[in-house]
Amino acid sequence: MHRRHLLVGAAALTLSFASVAQAANPAEDFISGNIQSGFDILNDKSLGADERSRRFAAFLLNLTDLRRVAIFLLGQYASQASPADLDAYVAAYQGYILSVYELYFSRYAGQTLRVRTSRERAPGDYIVNTDMTGASQPMQIDFRVRTDGAKPVLVDVAVEGVWLALAERDQFVSVLGQNNGDVKVLTAHLRALRQH
Repeated sequence: MHRRHLLVGAAALTLSFASVAQAANPAEDFISGNIQSGFDILNDKSLGADERSRRFAAFLLNLTDLRRVAIFLLGQYASQASPADLDAYVAAYQGYILSVYELYFSRYAGQTLRVRTSRERAPGDYIVNTDMTGASQPMQIDFRVRTDGAKPVLVDVAVEGVWLALAERDQFVSVLGQNNGDVKVLTAHLRALRQH
């Protein structure tokens, strides 16, 4: 009888630890629960192109803190811009990055994402490693997720080790450096990129 209670207690403890382990990483839950939904939108053949783009944009805006990312990309020049110029830039960046993400995701239509592992870089700042499967060669896609706000948010994506936001920051700071830090020039540049 005593042995049976020990076994039941051990099983309950194991289940308790397993539940904590599963719930201990909100970043993995966030990625596995949401990113496949983006693929599902882009793979939905019943949607017209405009409706698919509209739904995908709404999906991404719900997952990301685009203003935070956009300001980060300005580097040292963020503090020099007026609030009105920052607002115009953030709006231009939103249109630009939504089209970039849609292009990235649509390249992988019909594939699925599997969370492999994750690590916490700092409190509330996670890197979630995933594999894209369904093609002849699996691809590694990593997501940076912040969980220290009201809800988890996606702040960057890396495809085969290249982080999108860091690459963009280098490009944006270069444009700003060549134009005396004028955010209006970068805003116009982003609008022009979206037209092509």
